[in-house]
Amino acid sequence: MSATSDSVVDKVYEQIRHMAIGYVFKPGERLNEVALAKQLGVSRTPLREALNRLSIEGLLRFLPGKGFYCRDLDVHEIFYLYELRKAIEVSAIKLAIERAEEADIRALIDFLDATGPDAGERDIAELVDLDEMFHERVLGMSNNVEMLRVLKNVNARIRFVRWIDMKRADRPASQDEHRRLAHALLARDEAACVAILEKHIGRRMDQIVVAIREGYAQIYMSGIPA
Repeated sequence: MSATSDSVVDKVYEQIRHMAIGYVFKPGERLNEVALAKQLGVSRTPLREALNRLSIEGLLRFLPGKGFYCRDLDVHEIFYLYELRKAIEVSAIKLAIERAEEADIRALIDFLDATGPDAGERDIAELVDLDEMFHERVLGMSNNVEMLRVLKNVNARIRFVRWIDMKRADRPASQDEHRRLAHALLARDEAACVAILEKHIGRRMDQIVVAIREGYAQIYMSGIPA
């Protein structure tokens, strides 16, 4: 495949990924490949390659002989992804305590100062982006690129629920937890880091059920910006 073809596939992949994360397609909806190719102005070949990548990443479902579908809002899947996220971040913070450069931790604290405890004029999508950025920067200090790759995939797959959570979240309290985590990391206090992360990330099944119920209402009434 030529570099030009690669760039077309990458562009289509990013466009459909954005749509899949934000449930522009309805849960369980079969994707009309002909209509989608026309909408994006591409041929079926790069479209199919992009769809296959998204299926492998868990952002779409593929059924042989039937095609590609938008993933359902499955309570158990989301719960398991939160468990996976917590396991990865807790494991990574232990590595970060050993490996993080002090300058990088202080830069993280500066990032918290710059973004502030209040939402300000930011919309929900931007607040989710900032939250993901913080957690990915922390994990990046573990110097484990494979852990970071998995976390980014998990974040994409739970972003819709996190969007709903962020609407109801107490941002100042969340940012305070971020700050306490950064300072515990600076102090190389493993017990404090683990305790803060487990409390911060953990989600009960009933919380996820409520978020998904609200999410369905948003999807079918007004839509969610990815």
